[in-house]
Amino acid sequence: MDHPKTAGSPAPSKYTNRLIHETSPYLRQHAHNPVEWYPWGPEALEKANRENKPILLSIGYSACHWCHVMEKESFENHEIAQIMNRQFVNVKVDREERPDLDTIYMNYVQMSTGGGGWPMTVFLTPGQVPFYGGTYFPPDDRYGRPGFPKVLKAVADAYQEKQREIEKQGPEIVRSLEQINLPLNSAGRINGELLDSAYENLAQRFDWTYGGIGGAPKFPNAMNLSFCLRYHLRAADREARRFVELSLDKMAYGGMYDQLGGGFHRYSVDDRWMVPHFEKMLYDNALLSRLYLEAYQLTRKPLYRRVTEEILDYVSREMISPEGGFYSTQDADSEGEEGRFFVWRPEEIQGLLRASDAQVVCRHYGVTAAGNFEGANILHVARLPEDLAVDVGLDPAALVQLLAESRTILFREREKRVKPHRDEKILTSWNAMMSISFAEAGMAFLRPDYLALARRNVQFLLDKLCTGDQVHRTFSDGQAKLAGYLEDYAGLVEVLISLYEATGEPRWLESALSFNEELLRQFWDEPTRGFFLTGTRHEMLITRVRDFYDNATPAGSSVAVLNLLRLAILNGNAGYREIAEHNLESMAIPMSRFPERFGYLLTAADFYLGPVREIVLVGGARAPETTRLSEAIYSHYVPKKVVARLDPSGRDSAHLALLEGKSLVGGKPAVYICRDHSCQSPITDGSELERQLREGS
Repeated sequence: MDHPKTAGSPAPSKYTNRLIHETSPYLRQHAHNPVEWYPWGPEALEKANRENKPILLSIGYSACHWCHVMEKESFENHEIAQIMNRQFVNVKVDREERPDLDTIYMNYVQMSTGGGGWPMTVFLTPGQVPFYGGTYFPPDDRYGRPGFPKVLKAVADAYQEKQREIEKQGPEIVRSLEQINLPLNSAGRINGELLDSAYENLAQRFDWTYGGIGGAPKFPNAMNLSFCLRYHLRAADREARRFVELSLDKMAYGGMYDQLGGGFHRYSVDDRWMVPHFEKMLYDNALLSRLYLEAYQLTRKPLYRRVTEEILDYVSREMISPEGGFYSTQDADSEGEEGRFFVWRPEEIQGLLRASDAQVVCRHYGVTAAGNFEGANILHVARLPEDLAVDVGLDPAALVQLLAESRTILFREREKRVKPHRDEKILTSWNAMMSISFAEAGMAFLRPDYLALARRNVQFLLDKLCTGDQVHRTFSDGQAKLAGYLEDYAGLVEVLISLYEATGEPRWLESALSFNEELLRQFWDEPTRGFFLTGTRHEMLITRVRDFYDNATPAGSSVAVLNLLRLAILNGNAGYREIAEHNLESMAIPMSRFPERFGYLLTAADFYLGPVREIVLVGGARAPETTRLSEAIYSHYVPKKVVARLDPSGRDSAHLALLEGKSLVGGKPAVYICRDHSCQSPITDGSELERQLREGS
């Protein structure tokens, strides 16, 4: 396969290791290293035990820039590889495939060094207990870090000379790792005061100059911003809304957003959203497209709709397999350079456009001879069209047209460049996140193509990544592999609920209920009233990991809680609400004190507190009046709602208590809105429905 930093056929290699048989693109990228890599599994673990060698565990992912750097500097270095092969059993893990291993050993690295990140390098005893670790190690002493050969020699010598001491420390290390995964025993009440406290603590870190939470490096924090939108509705807090809009505007105009192709890069290395780490992750774009959609529903700002559609169009253009699965990531590097695909020099733009147009475009995107990134330019909106029009003496409409036409020309030219490597493995949870955005945008924007894409993707997940009620984690090269984690089950249930609400087709809800029952069987721990990350079908590691925190992606437990609350209303199962309540109460104090780690769970808490609109749409699926009412339901920001649909013909309708007693009104499609066990008069007019939903938000 292609090397992550070049295109075309790879040069023949005289080395091939066991990773050649793996389906993960990240693992296969290392298949021709001179290092004798093993995948995690019985063969490597048995070898370590048999030869009494420590395990060198290297964890990373395909789009990780510094993972590529360490590969080039160390894993492709013959002398370093010889030390590794002689002294260690070398194991390579794709963190996106194995979040359980990544969590355990990242906890150790953070616990022992105070920091973490990828690539992660951890040394284990043959019994899998870590005794030394870090992140990136250079090939020689630099950046204030010891050279990797020096580290290898020191660790190998320590293991040979102090093996008994290392093994003696093992039980204490394991106990510390287990302690991290114990229930927090911090039960509290879920009430409005908790959400007030969480918002106030989060607001202390708001950047009112550039938007976003915290300083550089700055991540988009989509889940926390989504909570702020909900808090705005709950508390009528204008500051919360103003901050979200500031953040979304600044991100959309910054270099972290791909101004030509759509989609967000991973994060910004500065606090102004100017210079990104250039990898694009499916999950970031799933969460951010949903956030921009919500902001559009609330504010009606055209920018937010445009960004939503550009993200979704980018994903449908660049990140979808022929069968309908979404790929995982695009790399930061191309042709051996970080960001090369995305940056521009003035002369490149001048060679494509008329001189006067090029001058305007360069001013709009902040392109200069000096550049803003290693002598080149990351495009960003330096001058808004309405301001630039005044500066250059153009009619605003004519300027917008000029910029649109120029953008098309630049994009087409950029398409001729060598593209960054794409990690084409398909992960269940990430796909589910992305499909929710397509489904909800399809309904809000009346885009049947988006909804069709969501249907196709979810059917792909059911056909290729599920066997009965068992969910697999990853699909690549025609193979589904690895037992699904909590986030995979929860994500699948969530998108199935969303598809049912969007279409009214009961098969989606029936599947959601089935997978939700399996999720509870495998992951719910009744004695502690919490969820495990790993299910009963996973291999036993040195500790069983729990799933507490919303990080780059929502915790599976957070998604599961929100699913349970939605399903409890849809199918009337009070037991689901009770389980969700127990989990929320167990996390109440941490949610209040450390809200930045619980963005998605806070939205679940907001939903739990309600009031929730129980919306029933009665009407034939193809009737124009039904479509108009459906549009009204999704056109405005109503985050606390469930939607059920009833086809009066009897076709394609779920048997839900929520639907009982609901019918057409005077032969017309109608919407019934219920809350707190009482229903309003049915509504047959779309404009009136919009008014009621808007006023009640």
